[in-house]
Amino acid sequence: MKIISLYILVAMLFMSTQVTAQTKTENIVIVTLDGMRWQEVFGGSDSVLLRNKKYTKDSIATSLRFWSGDMTERRKKLFPFLWNVVAQNGQLHGNRKLDSKVNVSNPYQFSYPGYNEIFTGYPDTAVNSNNKILNKNINVLEFLNSQKGYAGKVAAFSTWDVFPYILNKWRSGIYVNSDIDSLKFNSGNLKLINDMQFLSAKPIDVRLDMLTYFAAREYMKAYQPKVLYIAFDETDDFAHAGEYDQYLKSAHAEDAMIADLWNYIQSTPQYKNKTTLVITCDHGRGDINKDDWRHHGQKIAESGEIWVAAIGPDIKPLGEISSSEQVYQKQFAATFAKLLGYSFTAGHPVGEPLVALLSK
Repeated sequence: MKIISLYILVAMLFMSTQVTAQTKTENIVIVTLDGMRWQEVFGGSDSVLLRNKKYTKDSIATSLRFWSGDMTERRKKLFPFLWNVVAQNGQLHGNRKLDSKVNVSNPYQFSYPGYNEIFTGYPDTAVNSNNKILNKNINVLEFLNSQKGYAGKVAAFSTWDVFPYILNKWRSGIYVNSDIDSLKFNSGNLKLINDMQFLSAKPIDVRLDMLTYFAAREYMKAYQPKVLYIAFDETDDFAHAGEYDQYLKSAHAEDAMIADLWNYIQSTPQYKNKTTLVITCDHGRGDINKDDWRHHGQKIAESGEIWVAAIGPDIKPLGEISSSEQVYQKQFAATFAKLLGYSFTAGHPVGEPLVALLSK
């Protein structure tokens, strides 16, 4: 009886949701870069880590590619899409040197709790491991999948193989493709990517972020979802391994993939000027002292410091936010729904939408 009552409550919450406002956004794409520090996003490559042979094997070549004495140019070298496109036409929050602060609310400051907070709006203290445990909390993707016109139009592609559990695909009903799940589609390109993900080497023991991206992009072309989530993973894995050069290269490559996706969006009638793109991360990581940049968690200072960027028809082009603010990760889920004109409700607390991001 308790289980039946719970599902009735969830159904009632979904059915009672009303469109709250007219927005220009008809589609939303969310991208996360696992464990990507705000320090590199806003400041570019770090000179101390570049010079440290322990972390950067080919310091000269990596510096030539990513270093500049000018911070503005340095961060453009690392993230050209963020700083040449989003900074001109959207918003970037989280440069703590300008007193723009974005933080996680959960106390654990690692991946599963972070992704739970992003998508449920609820920093649940019971979500306290990275184990493959079915998430009991309702996430905004399944909420949107329950709305008229969105059923079967919500999909997630991830490199990390815990995402089916984080998003509880068995309950939520959304399509979640993770790690080396077979891409059982008629599209020739998806068949090719499926072969590649099984035959390629796996430096971080899961499929390459590049293959996760291509699978998501080709799925988008073939099936035209209204809500798409892409979860990259390599930045976190290479940071944990202490490979700063590979961490930078992966971040740069992910920026290029996001640029490629935005170019597709802006060249396609269904998506052009109707799609909002949100880019963020699940947690921060430590500073450059005592090897802390490699790690994160409750005992590592700065692990709760994150960032968020957005571009789209309902995002005022404020660029890099330089005014004092405090934003929390738990606000993201309601913001995703709000961009599509909905109020996200669930059987648990949900953070308020991020008004600064939605302002016109």
